Amino acid sequence: MLNVGIVGVGHWGPNLVRLFDDRRKSRVVAVADLDQNRLSQVADRFPEARTTTNAASILSADDVDAVVITTPTSTHYELAKSALTAGKHVFVEKPITSEVEHARDLVQLAEERNLTLMVGHVFLFNAAVRRAREEIEAGSLGTVQYISMVRTNLGPIRMDVNAAWDLAAHDISIANYWLNAEPYAVSATAGTWINEGVADAVFATLKYPDNVLVNLHVSWLHPRKSRDITVVGETKMLTFDDNSLTEPLRVYDKGVTDERRAAPFVDSFASFRASVRDGDIVIPKVAAGEPLGSEVAHFISSIESGSRPITDGRAGLAVVAALEAIQKSIAADGAQQPVEQVAEVVGNG
Repeated sequence: MLNVGIVGVGHWGPNLVRLFDDRRKSRVVAVADLDQNRLSQVADRFPEARTTTNAASILSADDVDAVVITTPTSTHYELAKSALTAGKHVFVEKPITSEVEHARDLVQLAEERNLTLMVGHVFLFNAAVRRAREEIEAGSLGTVQYISMVRTNLGPIRMDVNAAWDLAAHDISIANYWLNAEPYAVSATAGTWINEGVADAVFATLKYPDNVLVNLHVSWLHPRKSRDITVVGETKMLTFDDNSLTEPLRVYDKGVTDERRAAPFVDSFASFRASVRDGDIVIPKVAAGEPLGSEVAHFISSIESGSRPITDGRAGLAVVAALEAIQKSIAADGAQQPVEQVAEVVGNG
C-alpha cells in the first residue's frame, strides 16, 4: 500500500485525492492547502486523511511514501526538491517547473536517489492520443509533414503563467510523444489584453527533426472551446478532436501526388500538375476511460516496478525547454530561438 501526501487541492487536487485514495494500491494519508475551506471539504469526504496548511510537514513525514504536487507552477521546484531530498517519490502537475535549470536539478536529484519523478501531462494517457501515436508509428500516414494544434476557450484566465505555459504545455507534450523527438527551434508571437505581462493568446511554430513543423494556437480569450489537432502525413491525414466523446479520431485517405513532367516549352503552370487524392475516412474505435485515472495508475506502477514513467522528469524538462524558448521568442518579437535538448542539459542518463 503506497502512502500518499497531496499538496494543493485546487483545480485537479480533489480528483487526485479521490483516485489515489482507492485503498487497493494506495491511500491518501495527508493533504495540505493554504485554503482552510478546501481542507474542510477534504476532511468531510476523506476523514482518514489528516489535513494541514503546512506543506513542509507532509514533505518530510515518515508515513508518506510519495508526494503529489498540484500547486501553482512557481512553487513546483521548491516543493518537489524538498520531497525528493526527503526520499519521496514525486508526482508534479505540468509544467514541472518554470525554468529549465530547475527542471534539470529535479531530474538529476531523482535519478541520483533512484526515485520516481513523474509530470502530470495527462493527455499522454488519453486513449485517443495513444491510438494516434500507434497510427503514426505504424507508418499509416506516411512521413509526417506537419501538425496543426489549436487549444482555445474563454477562460479560465490565469495570473501565474501565460497561455503558453498553461495551454501549450499540453500540445508540446503530445507532439513530442507522437514524434518521439524534441523541437530544436521555435518562433512565437503573443498578445496581451487582460493582465499586463501575461499573454492571453500565443501563436508558435516549432521545428522538429526530419523537416516536421508543429504550429500552435493557444488562447483563453476565444469564443469557442477547441481541442483540435491535425496531423498531415505524406499519404494520409489524421485529426483529433478532444471535444468529441464518440469519434475523437479520424483518418483521412487524402494526399497530393507530385506528377512533374518535362514540358515541351517553358510553361511553369503546365509543367507541374498536382493530383489530389480524396479517399475514404476511417474512424478508429477508441476505448472510453478516465485519463487521469490511467495517469495515477501509471505513477503507482512505475514506483512498484522501478521503471521510468512515460512522462518522467526528462519528458517534463523537454516541454519546459520548448516553453522557455517560446518565451524568449515572444520577447524577441518573434525571432527564432533554439530549444535546449534534454541530453545537452542533463546528459544521456
